[in-house]
Amino acid sequence: MALGPGKYDAEASEIRIRTNAAGVLLMILGGNQGTGFSVQASIAVQLNLPELLRLTADEIERELKS
Repeated sequence: MALGPGKYDAEASEIRIRTNAAGVLLMILGGNQGTGFSVQASIAVQLNLPELLRLTADEIERELKS
């Protein structure tokens, strides 16, 4: 879930701190803890994630079709 720690919360923390990012959405496919994701961001950023993910999915789909 986007709320609360995910399987890869420690890795997301490391990336957020190392990059000085306002937020991190980390998606792992077939990692050493299985597939999962972690989100570290303010609630304001999290509220925008569904729209951002839809736009990203649309962009990926367009690029794959071209």
